[in-house]
Amino acid sequence: MILPLAFTYSSKYFNVADTLECGQIFRYKKLADDRYAVYSLDKYAELTTSDDTVSVYTVDKEYFWHFFDLDADYSDKVARISALSPIMRQAAQCGKGIRILNQNLTEMIFSFIISANNNIKRIQLIIERICRELGSDAPFGKAFPTVESLAACPVEFFARLGAGYRDKYLAATAQKLLDYDLGMLDALDTPSARKELLTFMGVGPKVADCILLFGMHRGDVFPVDTWIKKVYHAYFEQGHKDNEISTFFCNLFGADAGLCQQYLFYFERKYRQNVPNTVQ
Repeated sequence: MILPLAFTYSSKYFNVADTLECGQIFRYKKLADDRYAVYSLDKYAELTTSDDTVSVYTVDKEYFWHFFDLDADYSDKVARISALSPIMRQAAQCGKGIRILNQNLTEMIFSFIISANNNIKRIQLIIERICRELGSDAPFGKAFPTVESLAACPVEFFARLGAGYRDKYLAATAQKLLDYDLGMLDALDTPSARKELLTFMGVGPKVADCILLFGMHRGDVFPVDTWIKKVYHAYFEQGHKDNEISTFFCNLFGADAGLCQQYLFYFERKYRQNVPNTVQ
């Protein structure tokens, strides 16, 4: 099946590599220096970048337009964040091509449970194995499995696929989601939704914030990992304990906290430390 060209978009505020490789998505492949494949649920797209244009090839045009958040004006966001301080200007200019994706919440819950204390290659491998074993056939591979198919699997299934100690978390979460209405989270404010996500086995504060940001597009959260701790101590030090850093940044950046986190994470990891493929 040959994919049709669905749409093109300026690359000024849409850098495909930076968006896909900044730790918010795991179901993607680098096909060539300027070409990436992206999977979401049972959907598939390929993206190429040439000069100042991103070309998106897919049969699911509307889905991926929304998925890549292309209705949002990131030039305004970059300008607003750049005005906050010199360090935020540097970070925003370095990461201005990053867009916060609109991803499926169920897929994000399982993906970020797998991400805990893990690296991107291993996370991708575990998710790929789960999709291969349980996902329905899709035109370009396997779809992400349904909750029902995941819940039908014992702990041993996830252990066999390499999930490690997360095996029991995945099994328990699948069982919980069988009778759980994720839609009700949309009606909650962010602190309440975060509190609810923390009731899921295997979801700690950082994983909850990642799910909120990347699965619910809640911009008023700030996931904290070792890279962000380095950023805090290097540029924002005010004596906070580790468990207070997220709240500090949320209060500092407000509704832009999640995007600021991505800019700072990217700036520290890629430009200052030059360390690729590090999960948050």
